[in-house]
Amino acid sequence: MLRSCQRSLWCRTALLAALCLTTTPPATGQTQQPSPASTSHNVGAAPPIRIDAGDLLEIATFDTPELSGKFRVDSRGNVTLPVGGAVPVQGLTAEQVDTVIERLLRDRDILKNPHVTVLVLEYATQGVTVLGEVKAPGVYPMEGQHGVLDFISMAGGFSSSASKVVNITHKSPSWDTITVNLAGAHGGGLENDAAVQPGDRLVALRAGVVYVIGDVGKPGGFLVDSNGVTVVQALALAQGMNRTAKSNGMLIRNTSKGREQIELALNRILANKAPDPRLEDGDIVYVPLSGAKDWTNKGVSAAMQMAVGMVIYGHY
Repeated sequence: MLRSCQRSLWCRTALLAALCLTTTPPATGQTQQPSPASTSHNVGAAPPIRIDAGDLLEIATFDTPELSGKFRVDSRGNVTLPVGGAVPVQGLTAEQVDTVIERLLRDRDILKNPHVTVLVLEYATQGVTVLGEVKAPGVYPMEGQHGVLDFISMAGGFSSSASKVVNITHKSPSWDTITVNLAGAHGGGLENDAAVQPGDRLVALRAGVVYVIGDVGKPGGFLVDSNGVTVVQALALAQGMNRTAKSNGMLIRNTSKGREQIELALNRILANKAPDPRLEDGDIVYVPLSGAKDWTNKGVSAAMQMAVGMVIYGHY
């Protein structure tokens, strides 16, 4: 009976151990592949900021003021501590410098259990270049963390022909380029603002232009954003078609094979009986004048003037 109980207890213990093994999480250092549902593309994601020569660091060593202060990275990529000497920091992030200085203080028996924090106060030689459709293009210093909107503001804001779309090219060796639309889905730039890294190049892109000419209220060229406009929207920008306009118009588009002309059934498009084509940068919408409508309009105008003249003549 005792052996039977021991055998049953041993079986239960083995079963419990097997269940524990099957549910044990992976060891530290192993990476788990994220599920497709949990992965997302963050427009503002950027490589970590690397320290370079000329940057100004603030090093704080806990309870040791003589090892704390502001230090400039020299041309060789080192910072020189009052105790401990030169520390190579070029190419490292601020968090990595923390570890390097702590290891140096510990290895040289300066402190037994050092706690160091490093803050980059100024990226002196890693300015941000702002080009394109801004009022004051140039190179601006990177001091602290800033977004695209901050540097557009430093450059005087967008010019009148800007599209609110900015290309960001990172200084990192991969030279990654991302595109940020500061117009936003709801008209606000803050929702799409992205972080800027030292050495980045920002290029504000020019807005597209579509032209509406012919028998419309206000012919001319109109700036459009990256989403473009449709024929109906372009006509609205031109204050609509005049009463003497023809019911059919023309879309003139420049292609790789030359200028292309596309017939537009304007009345059907306005009545939502035909598709409303989306216009591209440089497109021309031509609304011709209707000769019959023009003569009819002139005839009515002449008749009205004659009637007014007769009324006035009858009174005198």
